[in-house]
Amino acid sequence: MKGISTIGMRGDSVSAHRRFILIAVAGALIISTSAPLVRLSEVSPATSALFRCAYAVPPMILLAWLERRRRGPMPRRGMLFAWAAGVLFAFDLLFWHHTIRFVGAGLATVLGNLQVFIVAFAAWALFRERPSRRLMAATPVVFGGVVLISGVFDGAAYGSDPLLGVAAGAATSIAYAGFLLLMKGGSDHAAGSLAHATAVATALIALLSPVFGGADLMPSWPAHGWLLLLALGPQVAGWVLISYSLPRQPAALTALLLLIQPMTTMALSTAVLGERPSLLQLAGCAVIVVGVLYGSRRDQDRAEVEQPEQVPKTSTV
Repeated sequence: MKGISTIGMRGDSVSAHRRFILIAVAGALIISTSAPLVRLSEVSPATSALFRCAYAVPPMILLAWLERRRRGPMPRRGMLFAWAAGVLFAFDLLFWHHTIRFVGAGLATVLGNLQVFIVAFAAWALFRERPSRRLMAATPVVFGGVVLISGVFDGAAYGSDPLLGVAAGAATSIAYAGFLLLMKGGSDHAAGSLAHATAVATALIALLSPVFGGADLMPSWPAHGWLLLLALGPQVAGWVLISYSLPRQPAALTALLLLIQPMTTMALSTAVLGERPSLLQLAGCAVIVVGVLYGSRRDQDRAEVEQPEQVPKTSTV
């Protein structure tokens, strides 16, 4: 009976782990609409970054309040982590929205997801989640893909300034990686953490907007509509799902699942916005995706071989 009970518990844990993965996938799919919505709004980068956060604050406060009633107050440590994450999230959005302007929605989203490698190596130092040798070997290959996207060797590169777009995309990835790690290391109050982070990001973006080209505080219609959809969809629904799943799975796996976002965005940008990256830039995207998949997959395979009886850590919400 004890053996049957142990198997049942393990099965429940594996089932919960799969559910968390599906939640992360759903969040990534919703977030994949971010860059196209930014392009459709046709406002300045600082304006779209500001309003996507500002419009998201009220519903996030409501969700955080409901979460507090159900689970109790958010730990102080979690709030501190969320505030720090909000600072990095502000820089992430400011840099990334400029990347969209320089290289388009699709390529900007691919560049913004170089955080997979930064997260993996940082998680090694912070959470002792050691990256595989494959991931370390794939790192220079992936950055070769970044060079192709930059247009250095391409006279037909897509974007107003691909090289500057790559620089802004790299800055985005660094800030994005720090944001993900802080959200993972903080509280498991997903809505509360994101509400605090979004409020801090809104204030900081408003403060920094003159440095990043200025924000229009009264965008006209239909820009307001696209920005509202951007806030309620990717910013609220998408990030609540991602934030819920972050503390419940390895950081490298979360980063890998988020690669669904750039691939979906590339498809949307081609179909809806008519973006047409050059062949070399598309090759760079393919190199990045293949390199990340190659580098990250080994971690899961090795865990299954070396620790077949262990089950993923989960939490009850």
